[in-house]
Amino acid sequence: MPPTLGDVIPTITVSIAPLILLSACDHYGRSAKGTRKRVVGVLLGQNSGGNVRVSNSFAVPFEEDEKDPAVWFLDHNYVESMNDMFKKVNAREKLIGWYHSGPKLRASDLEINELFKRYTPNPLLVIIDVEPKELGVPTDSYFAVEEIKDDGTTTTKTFVHTPSIIEAEEAEEIGVEHLLRDIRDVAVGSLTTRINNQLQSLQGLHLRLRDIAAYLEKVLKLELPVNHAILGNLQDVFNLLPNLSTPSIDGEDGSNNELARAMSVKTNDQLMSIYISSLIRAIIAFHDLIDNKIKNRQDQAEEKEKEQKEREEKEKKANGASSPEKEGSAEKGGKEEPSKEKKGDKD
Repeated sequence: MPPTLGDVIPTITVSIAPLILLSACDHYGRSAKGTRKRVVGVLLGQNSGGNVRVSNSFAVPFEEDEKDPAVWFLDHNYVESMNDMFKKVNAREKLIGWYHSGPKLRASDLEINELFKRYTPNPLLVIIDVEPKELGVPTDSYFAVEEIKDDGTTTTKTFVHTPSIIEAEEAEEIGVEHLLRDIRDVAVGSLTTRINNQLQSLQGLHLRLRDIAAYLEKVLKLELPVNHAILGNLQDVFNLLPNLSTPSIDGEDGSNNELARAMSVKTNDQLMSIYISSLIRAIIAFHDLIDNKIKNRQDQAEEKEKEQKEREEKEKKANGASSPEKEGSAEKGGKEEPSKEKKGDKD
């Protein structure tokens, strides 16, 4: 019997490997990019009841009618044959659910989920956003449960959201680091990369805080019921934050306490280090620029001297070749003159 809405599933943690995201994006890029279609695949891994680890996946042929969501086709024979082959490779990876590229739940998802109950009693559905519009985890995990109504009518099945995380093993982390190292821009320095990463992290934190604020406002307006588990987690988060408004030892107000002053001093020291580093970097860059200009001038002067020497050698060779020709012509002219004089004597 599937779990009911009262039993649910906040204790289950879904851990998804980065390989699943890469496979789903590749599947979408090959099959449905540029269209409104979605892609469907099978999730493999381990389900121990409290923790669900999704470690592998494969794509499945899937078609559906865009006008009528009740008309769809999924090749379950292909699913069975691929599942048997994956069992031969790794018997620990079992079929635990399915995924699609969403980006939201569809009307036919419950029917497709019933089909996957042939292979696992409580299949996991993961919606992977292959084209995310904002920062954050691009996955949403769901389990199908039976909703028991208070009026005594028949139960209905619905999906319940389950928190999911992206967690990589050590080998996967090394592979992803090498992949990012290969695709990063070489012209961008390491400092720029670190600042961009921190900026993206702060933007993701801002989105999460905005969601928390929206939830608390709905609770205050009685639009949502009070969940003491969520409020307890929020209180734990707030307790971890540093208290900058503690009174000082002298009994003054918290605007000039020791903790705030210590943080200001530490921040100023770090900013001073960054400023000095920037100055040193600029000076070294100017020094290299001056050295480069001096070297270029020396190279140009050496090239001019070399060209001038080559020109002088060519001129010397040309003068040396022309002087023997002149001497030869002068000797011929001296021999012909006596012959003319002899002819004059004969006359």
